[in-house]
Amino acid sequence: MKGLTPRIREFSSGLHLFTSNITAMAGLIMVLFIFFLAITAPILIPAAKPSDPLWIPKDFMDPKPPMAEGHPLGTGALGSDLLYGVVWGARTTVIVSLIVIFFSAVIGIAVGAIAGYFGGRIDEVIMRITDVFLSLPALVLAMAVTAVLGGSLEMIMLALIIVWWPPYARLVRSQVLTVRESTYVEAARAVGARKSRILFRHIVPNSLSPMIVAITLDMGAVVLVTAALSFIGFGVQTGYAEYGKMVADGQAWMFRTVVYEGVTYYGAWWAVTIPGLMILIYTMGFSLVGDALRDIMDPRLRR
Repeated sequence: MKGLTPRIREFSSGLHLFTSNITAMAGLIMVLFIFFLAITAPILIPAAKPSDPLWIPKDFMDPKPPMAEGHPLGTGALGSDLLYGVVWGARTTVIVSLIVIFFSAVIGIAVGAIAGYFGGRIDEVIMRITDVFLSLPALVLAMAVTAVLGGSLEMIMLALIIVWWPPYARLVRSQVLTVRESTYVEAARAVGARKSRILFRHIVPNSLSPMIVAITLDMGAVVLVTAALSFIGFGVQTGYAEYGKMVADGQAWMFRTVVYEGVTYYGAWWAVTIPGLMILIYTMGFSLVGDALRDIMDPRLRR
């Protein structure tokens, strides 16, 4: 327990700084709101079949405004219920961001740690491969992958993983190059510890602070890129509960007249605004949390 005391003290100090940061707490509330919708989606609005985020009714086609009968948030393209899309879209958003960031981080950490620790030709080969991926614009590369593999949600996640791991690899490599020269690493070598143990037990854990901040910020960035792919037609099919596709489908009604119960609406603004607002909440939430974590983990910014 004595060995844990400094870490506990550091954690308590960081937690106090985080909870006393108003913008960080606001961001945390936004993130928790989306996660709450994602977790409780099957309870709040049961799907037509288990885990099915696709729902298009067959009885009407034109959008209905918010507070229309049976549709508190109104309907979008093809009459799809926006409340259904908002709730199940939260689950889609969370699943995509978690899977993409998890696998990208695992690949990036492993590749960057090996390159930074062993150096030499191994480092040269790995970094040149990484540079090839980094030389291509992320969105263009993701578009190319989804165009070849198809526009399903699984293929979008695969495309984003391919795009996302190289920056993590370079970030971890730079940290490992610094940490591997530390005194405690030299001490581990002196007592005969295996290279794999030194790398993954001593070096990698002490190189992850910048990664934690980058991962937090990228949780929102992944959603933006996913939405962009869906918006330009490289994502899921119409009617799928994914915020980018909902915006893409709704924008066709932005300047079209909608008549409901004798009231004329000049543009179905709700079909774009509501899913767009959900994207804003998720990305802004993680941006605020990430900025706070960056300030907390950098001792120079604490002063």
